Amino acid sequence: MRIGVPTEVKPLEGRVGLIPAACAGLVKAGHEVFIQTGAGVKSGYPDEQYEKVGVEVVADAAAAYGRSEMVVKVKEPVAADLEHIRADHLLFCYLHLAALPELTRQLCDIGCTAVAFETVEDAAGRLPLLAPMSDIAGRLAIQVGTHLLHQPQGGKGILIGGIPAAKRGKVVILGGGVAGGNSAVVAAGLGAEVTVFDMDRDKLERARAIGPNVTGLYPHSEDVALAVAEADIVVGAVLVTGERAPHVISEAMVKAMQPGSVVVDISVDQGGCIETTRPTTYDDPTYVMHDVIHFTVTNMPGAVPRTASQALSAAIAPYAERLADGQWRDHAGLVKGINVEAGKVVHPALFK
Repeated sequence: MRIGVPTEVKPLEGRVGLIPAACAGLVKAGHEVFIQTGAGVKSGYPDEQYEKVGVEVVADAAAAYGRSEMVVKVKEPVAADLEHIRADHLLFCYLHLAALPELTRQLCDIGCTAVAFETVEDAAGRLPLLAPMSDIAGRLAIQVGTHLLHQPQGGKGILIGGIPAAKRGKVVILGGGVAGGNSAVVAAGLGAEVTVFDMDRDKLERARAIGPNVTGLYPHSEDVALAVAEADIVVGAVLVTGERAPHVISEAMVKAMQPGSVVVDISVDQGGCIETTRPTTYDDPTYVMHDVIHFTVTNMPGAVPRTASQALSAAIAPYAERLADGQWRDHAGLVKGINVEAGKVVHPALFK
């Protein structure tokens, strides 16, 4: 199969769909791989490294898409990508279509087969291609949130872990899955008082096991509202596979937060689990609403492209090889990844 890897065009997105090591495996299996010149540079992989493993470097997006049967990229297609996608393309990337009805319509109009990383499942029903970016986003949420709490950034001016004679900061995390769990690990390690809300008792047990400064609670609305009102950082990490994220935190809860507090909504890719969330980019990542700083960038892991590209390629390489071999329709997990095909919406979550 002919496989194309175009350059990502979202603002300040530095990730690449496949690093050279992952491409090498595809080339060894007999596939042709094309990469747009410069696509891997921000991740630390110049064109020469791709050429060494047998990848052909092409001049532009038109060539990367035009010569390919399967397109492997990171983020959902934007206008510049859609110009090149054809009905016979197999598109393999993050899509997050529940929050993007217009993109859903455009992909249906094109008629391509689009397999979304975030809905591919493994044998245990987990989301193996979403997990590595959730790892990163969860950790970044706390790194970014602690920085935004600094007074020069407009925050309330606290050190999240406190010091002797100063109070610890409070972090509230909605969702104890991969992203929320990573947020809890980092926040607890910094010394904050951490509260994780989730409906799954096993996830609450894992949260408590992080350390004595972590509490796991069921998300009763009154308990959530009280915790959010006292929080310095609130992290939204609620995920329902393929569906638009439910609003767990209302605008009224955000209004009740102290001025200079911070909200980081990792769920923004799926529409956000906080009512005051709206998508931003790294060009203009934050906004203030009700005196609360909001960080709601839709491609958070794009800030650390070298780490993110390595982790993503390791996860997607076996699945990309299965797709390229053409014998993938009997792979239940990959079939669950199909979001649109032949002009129709396929994934059941997109009908809700």
